[in-house]
Amino acid sequence: MKQKTIKNSVTLSGTGLHTGKMVHMTIKPAGENEGIYFTRVDLPGKLAIKVTAANAVMDEKVTRCTAVEFQGVRIYTVEHLMAALNGLGIDNAAIEIDGEEIPGLDGSSLEFLKALEKSGTIELNADKNTFSIQEPIVVANRTSSIVIVPHDQFSVSYTLDYDLPSLHSQFFSQSIDPATFSKELASARTFCLESEAGEIKAHGLGKGANYQNTLVMSSKGPLENTLRFPDECARHKVLDIIGDLSLLGYPLKGAVYATKSGHSLNRGLVKKIEAQRQKYTSVSYPAAVPGGTGRVFNINEIMKILPHRYPFLLVDRVIEIEPGKKGIGIKNVTINDGFFQGHFPQKAVMPGVVMIEAMAQTAGVVVLTSGAHNGKVALFMSISDVKFRKVVYPGDQLLMEVEIVRDRERTAHVKGVARVDGEVAIEAEMTFSYTDAHYLTS
Repeated sequence: MKQKTIKNSVTLSGTGLHTGKMVHMTIKPAGENEGIYFTRVDLPGKLAIKVTAANAVMDEKVTRCTAVEFQGVRIYTVEHLMAALNGLGIDNAAIEIDGEEIPGLDGSSLEFLKALEKSGTIELNADKNTFSIQEPIVVANRTSSIVIVPHDQFSVSYTLDYDLPSLHSQFFSQSIDPATFSKELASARTFCLESEAGEIKAHGLGKGANYQNTLVMSSKGPLENTLRFPDECARHKVLDIIGDLSLLGYPLKGAVYATKSGHSLNRGLVKKIEAQRQKYTSVSYPAAVPGGTGRVFNINEIMKILPHRYPFLLVDRVIEIEPGKKGIGIKNVTINDGFFQGHFPQKAVMPGVVMIEAMAQTAGVVVLTSGAHNGKVALFMSISDVKFRKVVYPGDQLLMEVEIVRDRERTAHVKGVARVDGEVAIEAEMTFSYTDAHYLTS
């Protein structure tokens, strides 16, 4: 399946559920492999925070919501928006926000869903970077648990059980796709127990909560409100899981089974899933390409060849490859790239050394698929004849052509040239040495 982004920008405003502050947010289209990222337009430098497992806040003190953080800047209560993006299969979006918390709206994903559906979605050229669970993962404490097991699609099953007549033994299970998310889950609202409300307020939370955007559950049901589903609370827990697992930054295939889990256990599962993904993509190499030419490597296949990971995996796709001889790599340069946070932040330009590294990674894919070097990693020995010809900005696409001039048992010499819109941006010659992949883990 192909990646998706939204067709048109949409703007939503509202009060944060916990901060009680008014916030304005605009969701904009983004390019392939850019992912979901937030930009704090209210802060100097307009810091961008990408939604990834590395940027997920694992602080035990963050208990009533989910947050992302980069360079000390956080955005809270992202789960309902992220659930809507995930539920609709949207992989890439640029979100500008002028505060520290997502608008609470009605306490569900419904208003986000309506805005995104009104915008519409478009397919991009890149394939979805889906990870399929390879072996069961369990996160548990004394009374709660969340498990994910291999499955051919993404599904969530949740058991809710509070010592309260109105919330006793609810169960909900659903395979997640845009149709089921829209119909069965998007409108399920957040909730708390009547007995918890005072404590939540005492901790400085819930300042924007009210009986309309939060179901306050008494022994007889919600106070000053009515349920949208008999099992609305269990459905909202499923919605939270969908939003929390979106912190991974890529779609999943796997079946989730949760019992009385909340944000803390969900985030623990995120951490273990990311560890499993790295385990199964770090030291696994494709064989030489039959026929010698024509194979295209997407980002998942690149990660099977190169040891690099975010934020220093700098090639998005390798095309027109002739293993061991030549190839063309693509780097989509975005303001979300980590090096822009400190490199001329007033007028972001791509660092020259990073361009060299991107070309080197493209060359790595080419030399390590030659058959003779499977299971190896390539390390820099030297760089020569470097010429910088053109400044590269966010929004540019770097097309990197590499040619293996000399390939020996232990070393390779490579020529590279990178272009933007047909103009040469950089030229360089590079020499690599080969070593066994296990060098990186020993």
